Amino acid sequence: MEQSAGDLLKSKGLRSTAQRRAILTALRGHPHSTASEIEARIGAGSPGASGLSKQGLYNVLEDLTNAQLIRCIEPAGSATRYELRVGDNHHHLVCRGCGRIEDVDCAVGAAPCLNPVEGKGFAIDEAEITWWGLCAECQKAALGA
Repeated sequence: MEQSAGDLLKSKGLRSTAQRRAILTALRGHPHSTASEIEARIGAGSPGASGLSKQGLYNVLEDLTNAQLIRCIEPAGSATRYELRVGDNHHHLVCRGCGRIEDVDCAVGAAPCLNPVEGKGFAIDEAEITWWGLCAECQKAALGA
């Protein structure tokens, strides 16, 4: 059973405000959303959050990221993206053609998935991996099909 946005916030000790609930709700079913996409979804009918300023939006995104309720990813050459999938060890596939992003589970199941040749004294607990290529649709378009 999926927890409500209010319950998720309470589980992390955050106040359940309309803005926070609206952002969490806007991310459901829309992984890898940009702040602009979230803003458009919220403005399109989330009660109590439509008056959220751009700075307010970024403040809430930062609060939710810091509380580990959402994850922030920053693919090279792309706007920062946000997703609800947190607490597991997954990575991303990014299409160079259309920018589509897909989740990929960790190959070994446990963080950090990869270990560097040298640790340089760090206690490594995570590896962030992004694979780049062309999705099936962009491959077809490139072939002229």
